[in-house]
Amino acid sequence: MSDQRFMSDRPARAVLRLSSIAAVALLAAGCAGRDSITVGSVPDDYRTNHPIVISEKDKTVDIPVGIADRGLSRMQRVAADGFIAGYDRSAAPVVSVMVPYGSANQAAASVVAADLVKRLRAAGVPEGRILHQPYEASQYGDGAPVRLVYAEMRASTGPCGRWPKDLMDNAENRHWANFGCSYQNNLAAQIANPADLLGPRKPGDIDAQNRSHAIDQYREREIAPDMRSNREVFY
Repeated sequence: MSDQRFMSDRPARAVLRLSSIAAVALLAAGCAGRDSITVGSVPDDYRTNHPIVISEKDKTVDIPVGIADRGLSRMQRVAADGFIAGYDRSAAPVVSVMVPYGSANQAAASVVAADLVKRLRAAGVPEGRILHQPYEASQYGDGAPVRLVYAEMRASTGPCGRWPKDLMDNAENRHWANFGCSYQNNLAAQIANPADLLGPRKPGDIDAQNRSHAIDQYREREIAPDMRSNREVFY
């Protein structure tokens, strides 16, 4: 009698076991589906939406000129030196000196522009790479500036401040259009040499003496004197 009861319970146990396996499989499938939805709902990347691009752009500075100016002032010299500090002498792009005419300070601007040309040459701008360009400046009144312009390779991104959609309209949990724009702009502005984004630089020469000294210190478990004086932890 007990054997018959045991034989009759086998189909019920098999059905229960299959049901449990199916339930576990469904739970696993549900978890996998949920993870794929979460990951797939954020396919965009701020580096893709706001890429850093290397292109040629004009570097410009306006040198204010007063009617009574008879040469470069200290403020004008500082502005000109800061403008030309990053000039690539190997590429030697043309520097345009745009001088106002038709304005009240036309005569003073001509004198200041001549001094600026001398300062640009002293800073390393080659002969023949400075271009004089007059511009009509009667609309500027008494304060028409002398503008200096040259083209340089620069890392930059597109303009920020795009808000095409409401931030609350984001059921798919995507990045908004302006997300990461300011970060990319700041990063591009801090890059001294945009060519570093294109590939690594050529390795420099090895200082064999310094390398040998560093290896000896490592083998003897020593601390370099400059590090010993600047360290914060003392053993």
